[in-house]
Amino acid sequence: MRRCIIERKALGIGIVGSGRIGTLRARLAVEHPAVHYLAVSDRDPARAQGLAQKVGAQFHSGDNREVIARPEVNAVIVSTSEGEHMDAVLQAVALGKPVLVEKPIALTLADADAMVAAIDKAGANVRIGYSRRYKERYLIAKEQIVQGRLGKVVGAAARVYNSRSQGLAVLKRNRHATPVVDALTYYVDLMNWLLGGTPIAEVYARGQKGVLQAAGFEADDVNWAVFTYADGTVVNLGISYALPEKYPALGHAARVEVLGTEGVMILDDDHTDQLMYTEKGVPHVYLPDHTVNMVFLQSGTPGDWALGELWGPIANETRAWLDHLAMGKACVLATPREARANLEATLAIEHSLASGKPVMLPLAG
Repeated sequence: MRRCIIERKALGIGIVGSGRIGTLRARLAVEHPAVHYLAVSDRDPARAQGLAQKVGAQFHSGDNREVIARPEVNAVIVSTSEGEHMDAVLQAVALGKPVLVEKPIALTLADADAMVAAIDKAGANVRIGYSRRYKERYLIAKEQIVQGRLGKVVGAAARVYNSRSQGLAVLKRNRHATPVVDALTYYVDLMNWLLGGTPIAEVYARGQKGVLQAAGFEADDVNWAVFTYADGTVVNLGISYALPEKYPALGHAARVEVLGTEGVMILDDDHTDQLMYTEKGVPHVYLPDHTVNMVFLQSGTPGDWALGELWGPIANETRAWLDHLAMGKACVLATPREARANLEATLAIEHSLASGKPVMLPLAG
């Protein structure tokens, strides 16, 4: 029998932003069989140099534009802080290079619209990393909906909890990256994806301030929102990034439910069934100086290291994107317009919180 040989395009990857997620993406990229060149950058040149030495990158710089423009680089991963995506994305798009950019695509609709316009004009291949799509339980959930096993989806719910330690770390990095805009966006995207792109018509939200405000940030400790979609589907979303600092989750503790006319899915993603206590302490996946003694194993949002390999959604997502570029394989990473819709929904939550009233979509310019 004749073997089918898949031709792989050689990839030169530029990593813009050498922080936590940039480091994970770089370690995954350098191990991919199609990647033959790696360049990394960071506004802190020492951090870029450190990452380059760790992963064996061929080039490093304190200038993001220098890395993006390298002739050896033919695809770019943008892992900068949330509010700094636009410059790198626009440069890569102008040079005709595919891009994977971390969620959210931007923190303002003006920035998102500028990026979407440039991407559409160039016909560029840009994807946004909403890594919940690449968690196996949610991929399998999507398959059930595609196969019609729930009938028509009429309602859904999702909530995510995390510790104030991580909430404060995100806000200190960018005070506009609130738990709603920066983290609940994962579950906004998940619901929009599961529902097949049906637009949201109305958003109504409530919240309560407490420890995050006492720390100097105008962010709520807890938020609940109700989305009504154009077809009448109703979705309830909730978030709290203010649980005690030693809460056992190392990232997201979540629960997702989907209700249909012919079935229901209940996806428990709290990880309370994987409990470990250790006197030695376990390092937090996002907070290098933060350890906890009791942990919910596999609750780290990006995934987990086991025997020298990263397992989980960030690994699955990164490899899927690299396979997509190298072999033309389909991938389910969010498109720029999907990411823009997610941003609009989270901003609508914040508008509803501020006004105390329902907010209709699309948002007024």
